Amino acid sequence: MNTFAKVQIRAIVVIMKELFLVCFGSFFGGGARYLVGKAVQSFISLSFPWGTLAVNVVGCFLIGLLSGLSLTGQISVNTKLVLVTGFCGGFTTFSTFMNENLLLGREGALLSAILYTLASLALGLIAVILGYYLVK
Repeated sequence: MNTFAKVQIRAIVVIMKELFLVCFGSFFGGGARYLVGKAVQSFISLSFPWGTLAVNVVGCFLIGLLSGLSLTGQISVNTKLVLVTGFCGGFTTFSTFMNENLLLGREGALLSAILYTLASLALGLIAVILGYYLVK
């Protein structure tokens, strides 16, 4: 086997390892998203998507905290892949957030959609800043 082929095989092995780490984290992040969302929504019987809002804010905080730890070298690249890309990527629910906004709009609840969007953005940004700040 020539050197070029060996280099390509090593690159594929590295990518597969990284993919496994991301998938591993995503599995648990998605499960946590489901459980946290259901738990929050079960306490509040309103049709407003409080569970998704809670998950988005907590996810933003976690991404801020973990990214801050990564920037300061306190977690490894592999840990970042598992926790930030994998877990937080599986945990946060931006696509669900967007879909719920669409559904609120279709139901004629435009004010709820606007409030939901503003609250998610404002609280998410505050949570990311807080996460970074706590690492300093």
